[in-house]
Amino acid sequence: MDVDAGPSHATTSQGHDMTSRDYYADSYAHFGIHEEMLKDTVRTGSYRSAIVNNGHLFKGKTVLDVGCGTGILSMFAAKAGAKHVVGIDMSNILDQAQKNYRGQRIQRYHYTQFDIIISEWMGYFLLYESMLDTVLLARDKYLKKGGLIFPDTAKLYFAAIEDQDYKEEKINFWDNVYGFDYSCIKDIALREPLVDTVDLKSVVTDPCMIKDIDLLVAKKEDLTFQVPFKLKATRDDYAHAFLAWFDISFECTHKKVKFSTGPHAQYTHWKQTVFYTPETLTLSKDQIVTGEVSCAPNSRNNRDLDISITYKTSEEEPETRIDYKMS
Repeated sequence: MDVDAGPSHATTSQGHDMTSRDYYADSYAHFGIHEEMLKDTVRTGSYRSAIVNNGHLFKGKTVLDVGCGTGILSMFAAKAGAKHVVGIDMSNILDQAQKNYRGQRIQRYHYTQFDIIISEWMGYFLLYESMLDTVLLARDKYLKKGGLIFPDTAKLYFAAIEDQDYKEEKINFWDNVYGFDYSCIKDIALREPLVDTVDLKSVVTDPCMIKDIDLLVAKKEDLTFQVPFKLKATRDDYAHAFLAWFDISFECTHKKVKFSTGPHAQYTHWKQTVFYTPETLTLSKDQIVTGEVSCAPNSRNNRDLDISITYKTSEEEPETRIDYKMS
């Protein structure tokens, strides 16, 4: 069975054309990436709780694991009592995962319809390098009417943070490099979102949810969006960047299983995503920052994201816009 979101082309240093599928198959075959994900106890533990602790939903059912990787979710499903589990993946790690399947009710063969789809599809900023569109395609082609998806809800959040020291070190550094002006590189650095952990005390506004995805009804077109936001300052302070994170929920479970990748929560390998602004924002308590966030797959490589943020801190001032690329 082959579920594919469609190739987008790039070129290697040797000059050979390489599709995004080729990159995926190569990069995600390395065991180190899967080791990091498996050791993420929030990620893996949440999936285990949602699946193994809800055996009544899996017993005797057919399950499709989209992007199965090492097959850990497939084995959770088999342990929960699933009748058949089919794991699919574009990465070459599937060859290793198949060795782990011996003795389990996990097979690689065509099955017309499935009772449940399981997948760990999330990327940085929720959608970067993610395969959510593939999961939605699998849902439309292979999920039985009334079937379940694990997880079934994802929410993306936005806030502003104070981060002067790091911005000085990583961005403003280029203003004076041993007495030379390298500000042209500063602009490049500014437009590349940073994936890192942020202390909760650095967050200077209330969070705002900017995207709510219900996997049972979402469409591929929904993954390209432009949404407004309003951020209310929680104290007098400066803001040097915007921050994004996401929450995941298994709403179909009897006892809801949820986890967050935000600065208030336990560490996950997704961390948070930081978008530095060209200038420092001066905020007073209860002041409102308004703007819009737009997100779309990059036209040359749909695993990359083009993200734009416009914002202003008062009605009188003009909006500032900055374009970012996650690649």
